[in-house]
Amino acid sequence: MSPTATPASVAPVSRPAAAETPAPAGRDPFFDNAKYLAIVLVALGHAWEPLTHTSRAAMALYMTVYTFHMPAFILISGYFSRGFDMSLPKVKRLVTGVVVPYLVFEVAYTYFQHWADRGSPPEAISLTNPWYLNWFLAALFIWRITTPLWQAVRWPVPLAFVIAVLAALSPEIGSDFDLQRVLQFLPYFVIGLNLKRSHFELVRRRWVRFAAVPVFACAVAVAYALAPTLDTGWLYRNSSVKDLHHAAWTAPVMTLALFACSAVLTACFLAWVPRRATWFTALGAGTLYGYLLHGFLIKLSRWWEWYDAYAWVRKPVGEVVVTLIAATVITVLCTAPVRRVFRCVMEPRMEWAFKQAAAEQAAAKK
Repeated sequence: MSPTATPASVAPVSRPAAAETPAPAGRDPFFDNAKYLAIVLVALGHAWEPLTHTSRAAMALYMTVYTFHMPAFILISGYFSRGFDMSLPKVKRLVTGVVVPYLVFEVAYTYFQHWADRGSPPEAISLTNPWYLNWFLAALFIWRITTPLWQAVRWPVPLAFVIAVLAALSPEIGSDFDLQRVLQFLPYFVIGLNLKRSHFELVRRRWVRFAAVPVFACAVAVAYALAPTLDTGWLYRNSSVKDLHHAAWTAPVMTLALFACSAVLTACFLAWVPRRATWFTALGAGTLYGYLLHGFLIKLSRWWEWYDAYAWVRKPVGEVVVTLIAATVITVLCTAPVRRVFRCVMEPRMEWAFKQAAAEQAAAKK
């Protein structure tokens, strides 16, 4: 199973635009552009994973992308969670935009495995053990529900790093709600909660955009050099140092080292994100759809051995074709027609389920 996201991600859940317009009303094109480009990187990472077994170049790109694509997504999710205050509208949005999709896709993924994965025994539905990409929705729920706490404590970011290090030291955390990964990725969400729009403006400087090119080139070169020896388990943040067969002192060292790498590459990524409306700006409203739906195709490609169907798939031309297909598929899954079809389970209205909304509807009928 290729971990993550989803980023899948998903960035903050948003209502889809009514049509594919380049600049949806009331939305910042920069963040929609960033969410779309980040979800493309999530899809590419998943599509490249089978190629890493035979291609060192694919492994280098895979490692580079996995270093920052989920931290970038989580950072943006934290930034858009700053206003979460446990009020009824915010709780309603959390339930309809995170909890309901989590429940629906936990069941859907499980029954999909029963149908498509004929070589393995059917897995049981477990609402506390997120299946594949669903880990991010579980994490987003936990992070967002604890937002008031992080806004109340005096030193939220250092505290989040302490928790991340302790999680890396604790193999007993277990798999419930993928807490190991939730806690190790926590600092990025908390940092996002403490960011302001002016912080994102810092990466708009010309020198930052120019510096991003050699920085990414160096990152890929370093990943290429480390590819034969580095355990990619570090990048997934879902294992303790004991599970990775390393000493306890590596927990704080690797937590901070990975954060430093992620922070630099995330800044470089954001420096390249267009600030103006583009042809893909409206797709930023559909990243949750693309994130969750592309998981079916990714798992199908593994179970049905698509990568082994033709020898050329694992050659350079095949790697390019796989990249183009992955980018195209995730783009299509973020479009308005797809969102209209799946909105009933991804963003249901559910006024009937909430007391105040139900009371208002009853009063309106009188």
